[in-house]
Amino acid sequence: MSKIKIFGLGGLAENGKNCYVVEIDDSLFVFDCGLKYANSNLLGIDYIMPDFSYLAKNKKRIKGIFITHGHSENMGSAPDLVKLLPNVKIFATKFTKFVLEEYGVNSKNIIEIRPHRKINFDNNVSIFPISVSHSIPDALMYVINSSDGAICYTGDFVIDPTMLGHYDMDLGKIAYVGKQGVLCMMCESSFSEKKGHTSPNHRLEDYFKDLLKHNEKRVIFSILPYHLYTINDIFNAAKNMHRKIIIMGKKLQNVVNFSIKEKYLEVEEDIIGDLTNIDDENAILLISDERANPYANVSKLLHGYDKFITLKNTDTIVFAEPRYDSNEKTLVKLENELAKFGCNIVNIPNDKIILHHPSSEDLMLMIKLVQPKYYMPVKGEYRYMVNNANLASRLGIAADNIILKQNGDVVTFEDGKLIQNGEMIKVNDVLIDGISNEDVGELVIKDREMLSENGIVLISATISKKDKIMLVGPEVTSRGFIYVKDSTSLIDEIKQICEKIINRNITPTYVDYNKIKVEIREELSNYLYEETECKPMIIAVVQEV
Repeated sequence: MSKIKIFGLGGLAENGKNCYVVEIDDSLFVFDCGLKYANSNLLGIDYIMPDFSYLAKNKKRIKGIFITHGHSENMGSAPDLVKLLPNVKIFATKFTKFVLEEYGVNSKNIIEIRPHRKINFDNNVSIFPISVSHSIPDALMYVINSSDGAICYTGDFVIDPTMLGHYDMDLGKIAYVGKQGVLCMMCESSFSEKKGHTSPNHRLEDYFKDLLKHNEKRVIFSILPYHLYTINDIFNAAKNMHRKIIIMGKKLQNVVNFSIKEKYLEVEEDIIGDLTNIDDENAILLISDERANPYANVSKLLHGYDKFITLKNTDTIVFAEPRYDSNEKTLVKLENELAKFGCNIVNIPNDKIILHHPSSEDLMLMIKLVQPKYYMPVKGEYRYMVNNANLASRLGIAADNIILKQNGDVVTFEDGKLIQNGEMIKVNDVLIDGISNEDVGELVIKDREMLSENGIVLISATISKKDKIMLVGPEVTSRGFIYVKDSTSLIDEIKQICEKIINRNITPTYVDYNKIKVEIREELSNYLYEETECKPMIIAVVQEV
């Protein structure tokens, strides 16, 4: 009999940053290692990753990191984890391995696995990967076998029998696992509010074919680089139309070249054009977008900054990528500017779906196949997780056996029974700015908010070390607070206040620099608020020579 713990370092009650830990006795298994991109409120932050402190403290017990598929929400933090734990092993399928390497993970850290090949570990624990259908090839769900039953983590999936080959989903093996007895299933919640099935609304080939027929001039598709199923639909739609597809950008070219080489994409040899075809009247251009900087490539085209593409008012721009609430303002502004330029703008209609996640009927079908004793919704805002839990309740799973948790809350099973002990793991968001993998921290964000809202006032002065008198200053420098030339009386008053503070803290033998800085910040802050109702950041620099 085993003691099992399950908890999330990220991905619970949020979109993105998926990272779930399953501990079986002394063995620790990590499933997914994702990130989420920061919104505009987190000024200057590039992305947010899970807090890996717990993994660092228990690194000797980690058996591996198991990645379900190659989307940033599920594997984007893997490079940061490898920097922290250089010897950690990451288990991934061929296409996911390619994406990890593109993100900068050393191939020495990656163990390539194949679906339906069991991976054995100590203490009769094994992990069995099963292929599932998603918008990227070689996606997996994982089954962790223990002496107390199996634990299933579905990853991202959609149920569609027409998705074959590298997108195939082995429903038979999933049903077989359910017959063997599943202790707990961790299942995604992103589309739990959607009624019915996701399929066939995610099939866009016919929609793209109709779009290309009705737009004979140049068409520019903005896509996410690793949504290969969408890329495949575009290629299939363009068959026999005698139009060249030009792939723009090194990252997207790498993805397409690798996919063709490894048979993830099957395209006609003469359909792919090159830079000489960019200005063809009926060309099809694929440009890749980034979640970190949404719609940047289209914006670059609009403002004439692209090295190769000159936008024409006869162009059709197709946003063949998911729309996120956080990016809505950016997209609307860009669409207005494109409309003024004269371009035709096409968005995927509401009855079509770019993202491949299970809707309510798909989730209930998965629950019926797996038949878990305990059900744990994961991945998604808390309301989505609650909807997911309600679906399980409709299928007869007892309320006490449905587990709703947030990041850091530990779910414990002893001898196959749920133990409510209230254990928690301390977790925080780690805010990443630039190439450093160090947490920026909340204090830095608060400083940036203050600077963006009220600006900064810098007070500088120089004091003689020998004579203990002020030689220069106080000088006032302002950025983002007031326009100095139009505020001479205010600047003069600031100088007088600072001069009085400095002089009263100078004695013939000693200058209290710390007290000067504190008093300047306090008195000047009160004065400026009375005069302007603003609270700029105040920095005092007093030096001696």
